[in-house]
Amino acid sequence: MHSIQTNGHNIFFGEHCYTFLKQHLSQTPYSKIFVLTDSNTSQYCLPQFLANLATDIPFEIIEIEPGEEHKNILTCTELWQALTDLGADRKSLLVNLGGGVITDMGGFVAATFKRGIAFINIPTTLLAMVDASVGGKTGIDLGVLKNQVGIIINPVAVLIDKEYLNTLPANQMRSGLAEMLKHGLIADTEYWWKLNNLNDLTTEDLEDLIYTSVTIKNNIVLQDPTEKGIRKTLNFGHTIGHAVESYCLANINKETLLHGEAIAVGMVTEAYLSKELSLLSENEYKEIKKAFTGFYPRVAFTNEDINEIILLLSHDKKNDAGKVQFVLLNGIGKTIVDKQLSNSLIFNAFQDYQN
Repeated sequence: MHSIQTNGHNIFFGEHCYTFLKQHLSQTPYSKIFVLTDSNTSQYCLPQFLANLATDIPFEIIEIEPGEEHKNILTCTELWQALTDLGADRKSLLVNLGGGVITDMGGFVAATFKRGIAFINIPTTLLAMVDASVGGKTGIDLGVLKNQVGIIINPVAVLIDKEYLNTLPANQMRSGLAEMLKHGLIADTEYWWKLNNLNDLTTEDLEDLIYTSVTIKNNIVLQDPTEKGIRKTLNFGHTIGHAVESYCLANINKETLLHGEAIAVGMVTEAYLSKELSLLSENEYKEIKKAFTGFYPRVAFTNEDINEIILLLSHDKKNDAGKVQFVLLNGIGKTIVDKQLSNSLIFNAFQDYQN
């Protein structure tokens, strides 16, 4: 499988990952390698990575606790201190081995440590492979508000090896599937239909599906690296989805949702908004709603929950002059951006989601 060239670096797949890594390390005079993991990837993925790390360059493992709740400035401070204590300098390399929390935060830590050191991302979850692997977005959360602090900066490379998925739980696989379904909804009707027939697919199809998702996202990012136009389409489902994710993370009475689970809620509700604006037909909306409620458990919201989530929308990164900007579907496979909607219509979308 060929590598995919994106802004300033390549994305490698399968065995080509370690061929590149060996060659790159032999040709680049890094002073030291630091491998950032969490306790899950340290147990399940690190042995495989180390078995393929063919280099004489000294390396250190830095391990943190897993979970979105640790994606914050406090953890970054601990990581900057660990790098300092372990002798990192501007010629060091940081390898981020893990899911989206590790690659987002690791990239941010690398970009800011000593004003920037090199980093390589090795996503180990399906979500990170099809989403965080492309586009150079790094960042951390501010309280419960998602990705409020960060920078767009490219890694040296991204290495995608589907073998890391062998130990991934089913709910994490579903979380990644949400972003793949999004890619079909915003850009590729045929891909959307293919993912809707997962019962006909085998594990052998997975690498091709990942490759397709990465290609779709990369084609969009190449046209708009800094999210001034078409790249906004990748935010479909994320305006409401991020608010839902933040609300559930902050509310002790709510079960914390994985990113993809929250984005699934966002895509159904934002598809409803698209229908209400006559951008999406009734049948298309029903098809989308059926697909997501078939893949993901329905989340229950009280009226108070909904009103609190709507308040959180005011903090969305994509807002302009205090106004919430939605990405909506203009039929399956197409989008329209920067749409403003009333709170009452958003409330109705949640009510319909629960029917």
